Amino acid sequence: MRGRKTFAGATEYLSKKQPLNIRLQLFEFEDLRWFPHVLRQGMLDFLRFMITRLNAYEAAIPLLQELLERTHQRHITDLCSGAGGGIAAIQQQLSQRMGTTVRVTLSDLYPNLGAYEYLQESSGGAINFIPEPVNATAVPPGIKGVRTIFSSFHHFPPHLAKAILQDAAGRRAAIGIFEGASKSWLELLLLWLLFPILILLVTPFIRPFRLSRLFFTYILPLIPLGILWDGTVSLLRMYTPEQLQRMASEVKTANYTWRSGRAGAGPGKHVIYLIGYPEEF
Repeated sequence: MRGRKTFAGATEYLSKKQPLNIRLQLFEFEDLRWFPHVLRQGMLDFLRFMITRLNAYEAAIPLLQELLERTHQRHITDLCSGAGGGIAAIQQQLSQRMGTTVRVTLSDLYPNLGAYEYLQESSGGAINFIPEPVNATAVPPGIKGVRTIFSSFHHFPPHLAKAILQDAAGRRAAIGIFEGASKSWLELLLLWLLFPILILLVTPFIRPFRLSRLFFTYILPLIPLGILWDGTVSLLRMYTPEQLQRMASEVKTANYTWRSGRAGAGPGKHVIYLIGYPEEF
């Protein structure tokens, strides 16, 4: 009993009293051009699976609804989509809350076409995608909708992150930045202790099924090693709400509102966010 109390007290101390306030601009394998696509795809597929199963972005739904309603839109353009983690649940929950179909367009500088086709088919077309590369710092004018970035904003160093915000504000587009974490030492500890087991347990259930994913998980475990490294670096690179708000305050535009913070509670439910929208709507 004493051991349990000690462990519970330690985890509470790590999660509530010890936020991970440092930010280090280290590298992630999935950002590297030479990194094999089969490994990047396997890592992103795991991330999509876990985000979807945990409903990790549940706390972001009211914020997204606010952006859609403020701008009188029913369409989201997701930037830096990766493998589209959690987007199916987000689309369904938003549609239910708003009483109409909210459509989502996926995009990325390195489009994961296999995952996007799977999501398009399983959503009945409510989720579609742009097959060509899309640069989040310079989104083509023809691409409309409320912009979102899930679990990817930390990949960008400050000058590029600010460029993403400037591009959205300059084109009078609403944007929502969401990171699925609270950025704490506890999350870092759980990543190291639990994720190796989780990866081995859930990999056979990830869809679409790929033999390459099994090979690079169980025979040559490059996908698990990549997930652990990139997950650790992601937490270290993640911006705090205060850093996001300072960055947004440097964006040059008029009549545009920014708001940042933390939302959600419970394991896997924490979200750091920054939302922005033009005030003329």
